[in-house]
Amino acid sequence: MTTPRDRGGHRELGPSLEDRLDRGVDRRTLLRALLAAPALASCGSEVPYSEADRALLDEQRSAERERAGRGPYGAQRYSGYRGLADLPWFELDERGRLVCTVADLPPVIDIHAHLGISLGLAPDVDLFQRTPRVRYMLDCDDREPPCDVDLDVYINGNFTRRDLWELRWEAVSGLLWGGAAAATHTIPNLLDEMDAVGVERTLILPIAFGLPFGDDLTERWLEALQSPVARERLIPGASVHPQDPDRIAKLRDYAGRGARAVKIHPTMQRVVPDAPEAMEIYEVCGELGLSVLFHAGRAGIEPESSQPYALPRYYEAPLREFPGVQFVLGHAGARDVEAMVEIARRYPNAWLDVHGQGVTVLDEMIRGAGSERLLFGTDWPFYPLAATLAKVLIVTEGQPAVRDAILRENALRLLRTGA
Repeated sequence: MTTPRDRGGHRELGPSLEDRLDRGVDRRTLLRALLAAPALASCGSEVPYSEADRALLDEQRSAERERAGRGPYGAQRYSGYRGLADLPWFELDERGRLVCTVADLPPVIDIHAHLGISLGLAPDVDLFQRTPRVRYMLDCDDREPPCDVDLDVYINGNFTRRDLWELRWEAVSGLLWGGAAAATHTIPNLLDEMDAVGVERTLILPIAFGLPFGDDLTERWLEALQSPVARERLIPGASVHPQDPDRIAKLRDYAGRGARAVKIHPTMQRVVPDAPEAMEIYEVCGELGLSVLFHAGRAGIEPESSQPYALPRYYEAPLREFPGVQFVLGHAGARDVEAMVEIARRYPNAWLDVHGQGVTVLDEMIRGAGSERLLFGTDWPFYPLAATLAKVLIVTEGQPAVRDAILRENALRLLRTGA
């Protein structure tokens, strides 16, 4: 049976694990098919990756370690996410949850968030379940003592070996039997956290991984976001894999169902942003009025075989050839931030999602590129909303116009919501 199933008054879409296995195909065959998919293939990349490319990533991480805490904001290290309550803009409520206390905070718009990911053989996440707490993919508060959170480094620089191992295990679980953390990445949990820190609306971004089955996050999330509890505050996004032969038909369908933006993730999809198949997607996005949100640049924790796909030089052609399409460079280029900021300076249709960058780099972005095309993004549920909000509040203290632009006004212009 592949028809929607009822769960708690809501429709749960897609076949169950039992459905997927009850089709005359054994588990070994299914797993082999999954591992052959573009997003999971571990063979060497055909995209050139020079020693100079590798060295630049190493140099960035080394320089970051050396200057952390020595910038204009000094040391910004906290004991777990709850430690952010030491800042003047947060406190802990009776549940031990971070609450933003800024009286004149604009109604924030987050342009970069996700829901619970289940793929392949894994059963669908119940997106309408409320759980006692959210388990973030980097969950500093799940241990005693909590792990340190340094706001002056790229955020995944806070990962320990244990965290990286748990992240990979969660990814495997999300393909086979369902991730324990993903089960907490639900609509009610996100809305509760938005209420706590003053986020009014959030753009939800699925990712199309290119798997042979169980790769229907956009369909499931679009359906869930039509529910009364979600549709006023959660903005639907979509994703298509550039190598999907049905990508254009799917894109038009998703736009007709309310999607406002398209997520392209070069390292997970293993396609360079300027591939011919991807360029076709941008052309249709221009026709449909859809923004494109890239995962931009190398995060530094992905497999090295995936890193060449996100090199900055592959993002320039889409910006140049489709000036009418608005492109968001996610994470402001991650570890490749310097090159991505330079690209954004050259193209007026390029926007920078500030998620992940440390406070010193964020300050440099504002001073060097201006605040007019900087966007607030959190990458929830990889990290809590407050982790990025804290950085913006630190850097924009005493600059209300800059704060309003990053937290709200720029997103309104990008998405043309008029809200």
